[in-house]
Amino acid sequence: MTKVIGHRGARNLWPENSLTGFRNALQLGVDAIEFDVHQTDSGELLVIHDAMLDRTAEAAGPVRRLTPAMRAATRLRDTDETIPTLAEVLDVLALSDGPHLHVEIKVDESGTPYPDIARRVAEELRRFGADKRAHLTSFDTSVLTDCRRHAPHVARLVSVNEDWARRQGGLGAFLAAVDDLVDIVAIHHELMAAEWELIRSTMPLERLCVWTLNEDGEIRRWLDRGIGHLTSDSPDLALRLRDTIAA
Repeated sequence: MTKVIGHRGARNLWPENSLTGFRNALQLGVDAIEFDVHQTDSGELLVIHDAMLDRTAEAAGPVRRLTPAMRAATRLRDTDETIPTLAEVLDVLALSDGPHLHVEIKVDESGTPYPDIARRVAEELRRFGADKRAHLTSFDTSVLTDCRRHAPHVARLVSVNEDWARRQGGLGAFLAAVDDLVDIVAIHHELMAAEWELIRSTMPLERLCVWTLNEDGEIRRWLDRGIGHLTSDSPDLALRLRDTIAA
């Protein structure tokens, strides 16, 4: 059965990467919850998608420049919450019987990996007892190589879209390069559709994840194909459709 992943919690239902969103997403029955981690120059691990604050916070500039005091004074848009730390998010999500966690390690505003972030994220997962039911994820294979070095027992996922595949020498070359590095390959739905025959002949369905699907027809299409994992901003819809198809 296809596993449904709540993207940034469930960003079509609640503010993305917010503690409220994560608490509510737990009640949906998703198989996994996805969120993003940046690192500040002062050493905090923060859960926010963009390297810049402007879109989702009531502030501007690079996330990395936030001091703890600045973070505490910065609100997420449409909430009365601050940008959560990784520890705060894991305190909500790291339940022994909770969903899997897809923890995306981001790069800074220049596209550069944060120093030592893979080790630090892995240590936080271990501290909260969530390392055995998590995937460390990234577009950047150097980050995932660091994840394997620092936490070889934690599963890994790589993401790819058309532009990224082209920059890596094409999708076929990319899939071959990551085959031994990751457990799951998450492919943008447009690239998945365009290259389905190549992908299907290269990777078993259970190792494939399609992202990010929010429309009824597209969700049904990939559920019908038996894809291993499906990421959605509207995981409630994906779960309902999965139940309908299963019945």
